Amino acid sequence: MFINGKWENAKSGRRFQSFNPATGEPIGEVPDGDGIDAISAIDAAADAFPDWSSQTAYQRSQVLYTAHALMMENLDRLAKIMTEEQGKPIVAARNEVKYGADFLLWYAEEAKRIYGKTIPSARADQRFMVLRQPVGVVGAITPWNYPISMITRKVAPAIAAGCTIVLKPAEATPLCAKAVFDMFAKAGIPAGVVNLVTALEPGPIGAAFLGDPRVRKLTFTGSTQIGKMLAREAATHLKRVSLELGGHAPFIVCRDADPIHAAKGLVLVKFLNTGQACISPNRIYVHTDLIDPFIGELSKRVSALKAGSGFDPGVRIGPLVNDAALEKVDRQVQDAIQNGAELVIGGQRLREEGLDQGFFYAPTILNHVTADMTIYREETFGPVAPIIPYENGDDLLSMANDTSYGLASYVYTQDLKKAFTLFEGLNFGIVGINDINPTSAAAPFGGMKESGLGREGAIEGLNEYLETKLGGFSI
Repeated sequence: MFINGKWENAKSGRRFQSFNPATGEPIGEVPDGDGIDAISAIDAAADAFPDWSSQTAYQRSQVLYTAHALMMENLDRLAKIMTEEQGKPIVAARNEVKYGADFLLWYAEEAKRIYGKTIPSARADQRFMVLRQPVGVVGAITPWNYPISMITRKVAPAIAAGCTIVLKPAEATPLCAKAVFDMFAKAGIPAGVVNLVTALEPGPIGAAFLGDPRVRKLTFTGSTQIGKMLAREAATHLKRVSLELGGHAPFIVCRDADPIHAAKGLVLVKFLNTGQACISPNRIYVHTDLIDPFIGELSKRVSALKAGSGFDPGVRIGPLVNDAALEKVDRQVQDAIQNGAELVIGGQRLREEGLDQGFFYAPTILNHVTADMTIYREETFGPVAPIIPYENGDDLLSMANDTSYGLASYVYTQDLKKAFTLFEGLNFGIVGINDINPTSAAAPFGGMKESGLGREGAIEGLNEYLETKLGGFSI
């Protein structure tokens, strides 16, 4: 673990292993921290906060520039660790490292643009001044599906704002986190500003974040169930909370769309990271006039997707994170088939050619999915494309919005009026219009309803780590 500028073991001496999900083999081990270690890290962050928050914006900016340069210099090494520990193909891992580095660069620049303002007063002898100041110590919890970029997306704006931070990474990907914090250590970030606590059991770390009044903000990416619990407990101390939670994204193919173009886009986003992404499409609405060409193109492309180790050439489908994830995906597929869905392709665990040693599921297409099927309501987090034919376009908004989630959504249309109508009417924080990658360090990312609170990326992501202070001066 990285606490107060030093690499440390857990106070208990316990350690736990990390495994390659493609082979099931152990690939390394890290300290198994607990609440005592978390408090030690919070102590370090609290002690470092006064000095760090008083640094100039230019000083904070420089360490982020340095961290960005180091991450890009170590791109291949970081990508290799990610593919081995998380399972995604090496090309996708390289892309994620670049994406993660973008947050360091963006917030290196935004650190110098944290502006205050003056406000005119009705009194001649009065002046108002507004300052933006860091909230304080931050507790961060990151997921396994994007194990590097989700770290920089939280750490970069926090330290740009002048906060200090303690981060607990997902127990499935601690080696990725360790590699990223090695970059932070070499970037010259002062001791105690960034701290890493690895743990096999997240509960005690979360309890330390929630119970310590010195932690003034909690940022979490993960399941809606855990996010709700953290929000409830954080209210005890009125901590600031940012939550990036689950999704159940609609993918709408309008009657006027090009079905070939839409099918190509769907393959790229649906099977990205083997479907293990919160912005992955889970409900694919296709007009009945386009069903045949759409499914024909989709089937051709999906059948060409190669599964296997992320290091093998041409592999596009990596393993799921664990056996429980694989069972969940198969349970949803079998439920859909039993309730009348048509299995177009896939629908089973992959076991041939040594894939039985990992957690591989065949890329799957289901047609005629209906609202009474589990997959229509629950997030899948796997390589399954459920297609819902529709005839009446007037029902599109109500169908797409019929979910408790509100993170990402996608629309394919060539009609400008329809594009604006759906963009404005969809109750989702992100809407891609003929665009399957509506994300960037420069753009706000986050959801509505039960998909979360707050935003990450852009100036909105920086504002999550800042307090507003008003000064009234009588002169």
